[in-house]
Amino acid sequence: MLREVWLNIGVEKVDTHEGVIVKVLLDSGVTGMFIDKRMAAKHGFKLQKLERPIMVRNVNGTNNSGGVTNFIWPYLH
Repeated sequence: MLREVWLNIGVEKVDTHEGVIVKVLLDSGVTGMFIDKRMAAKHGFKLQKLERPIMVRNVNGTNNSGGVTNFIWPYLH
């Protein structure tokens, strides 16, 4: 039986060291760490634009229409 696993975790902003508690979906098949732009903005995380978007596939195998277009420093340079 497949089921979603949601957790509440603490995340610390690298620039201000402010901590926030966020609800996350645990996905053991992911190849990176991702955050929704609206949630990042809501909690004051500073987004930086990628030079080229990273294409992402949805769980059903189709291409995600938006891909990854921003990052939060220092995770990507």
